[in-house]
Amino acid sequence: MAHDTPIKRVRGLGSAHEGAHHWLVQRFTAIGNLVLMLFLVISLALLPDYGYSTVTGWASQTLPATALALLIISVFWHARLGLQVLIEDYVHDAGTKFATLTILNLATIGGGAFALVSIARIALGGAA
Repeated sequence: MAHDTPIKRVRGLGSAHEGAHHWLVQRFTAIGNLVLMLFLVISLALLPDYGYSTVTGWASQTLPATALALLIISVFWHARLGLQVLIEDYVHDAGTKFATLTILNLATIGGGAFALVSIARIALGGAA
């Protein structure tokens, strides 16, 4: 610590040498979640009814399908970042931390992939 230069402290580089990147990505995904959720809520509120055919017809259009896919990516990424910080802060055993982070990554990638495939299936007209 005594050998740190002032510019290093200004840049925010800590022991991980990543600075504020994780914090910024968490905030950007939060903003993305807010904007995309507003789009989703407003779009669904403007539908004439909430029947299966109406909602799948809406979701199969290009703009809603793209927005839903981006929302899925953003929500799963945001959740993964938040849970990663929680695990890194409160799980102290190195092996348990590694296993927990691995399970977290597999769960978020698997859940996100399942959701994206479901949206793609609807968008391509295969949801029957």
